Amino acid sequence: MSFFKRLKDKLMGNPAEEEKLDATDNEQESDHSEPEFKESNEPAAIETVDLKMSEQDEESPEMAIVKEVEVEAEPSPEIEEAQLDVQELAVVEDEPLEEKKPSAWSITQKFKAGLEKTRNSFTSKVNDLVARYRKVDEDFFEELEDLLLQADVGFETVMELMDKLRYEVQRKNIKDTNGIQAVISEKLVEIYEQGEEDLIELTMQPDGELTVILFVGVNGVGKTTTIGKLAHRLKSQGKTVVLAAGDTFRAGAIDQLQVWGDRVGCEVIKQSEGSDPAAVMYDAIRAAKNRKADVLICDTAGRLQNKVNLMNELEKVHRVISREIPNAPHEVLLALDATTGQNALVQAQTFKEATNVTGIVLTKLDGTAKGGIVLAIRNKLHIPVKFVGLGEKMDDLQPFDAERYVYGLFADGLDKELQNNDENS
Repeated sequence: MSFFKRLKDKLMGNPAEEEKLDATDNEQESDHSEPEFKESNEPAAIETVDLKMSEQDEESPEMAIVKEVEVEAEPSPEIEEAQLDVQELAVVEDEPLEEKKPSAWSITQKFKAGLEKTRNSFTSKVNDLVARYRKVDEDFFEELEDLLLQADVGFETVMELMDKLRYEVQRKNIKDTNGIQAVISEKLVEIYEQGEEDLIELTMQPDGELTVILFVGVNGVGKTTTIGKLAHRLKSQGKTVVLAAGDTFRAGAIDQLQVWGDRVGCEVIKQSEGSDPAAVMYDAIRAAKNRKADVLICDTAGRLQNKVNLMNELEKVHRVISREIPNAPHEVLLALDATTGQNALVQAQTFKEATNVTGIVLTKLDGTAKGGIVLAIRNKLHIPVKFVGLGEKMDDLQPFDAERYVYGLFADGLDKELQNNDENS
């Protein structure tokens, strides 16, 4: 199948593609008989804490102030100077509780909208380059190389791409720049996939067995928010999900996960702040088994500045989980902030050395003009990007898809080339 035919089928949807989405998409129609959120007759009473968060900390704009909650406990001296009310999330978004399974085209549009900043920055420069160079020559390749590096595609990935492009241009005897964006897009997809299939699939256990997903990542990347969104996706598939509040060190982390748990209707297993994370995991596994849950999602601390202690703690947590459930955790997902660019690549390398990372969740991809970091991570570390954050809504956490990602980068040019290809076919 030609690249254009495969791309159009993926973007627009066809019967075969929609059948594939049945297996890979996790947005099913909500059960009308059950409410999405758990409500309590008692007002929340949570100890006030100082989150001391930076602008890129865990809380996304979804954590905007909605309602102040009662403060019962006395703040400790260490956190008395500044206070942050923990807010309820249930009414932040004006989204309907009942969701229908998205079409192939609606998912494509999410990628297109989520990569708008990168496209406006990167693709506009590519368009200018194509307009200035009517012929595909060495000067064209050198400028294209610079543009790809500026988009954080990564040096090794860019070099591999340029070699493939030069070979393809020579093989097809391409003389001018008409249609060159399609060639670039095809080679980017090839580099990402590298012949591997089903990269986005989570390793789920058979029915009746508990699947354990361990989340790792530094503070401020949106890890807790992503856990809440993933729990929402899994629940929409009919899974029973339990959350484990294993980040017992960051002020407010337990409360934040509890708020997300309340919002998506998932039980949160927790202990007091400062508790042993491994003990929390032990309790969470026992609770999940007793409740016959399908999935346990575990939050962890992310203090990269104390790298040795952090990594030792993660190894301990991993051992406890493996002891209770052989071969668990079944997924170790590393949350990375796309807006940090090459620093995300450094974080990925660090965590890969300490834990058996099975997949990347790239958050805030909609907030960066350097979305090429997806390719750099995949090509250099050989870790698949399983999910990407394309916005602030619940369903903006999407399984990564190479074709849709590349389309999001080159949407304007590819739309024209797809149209021309249809007219000529």
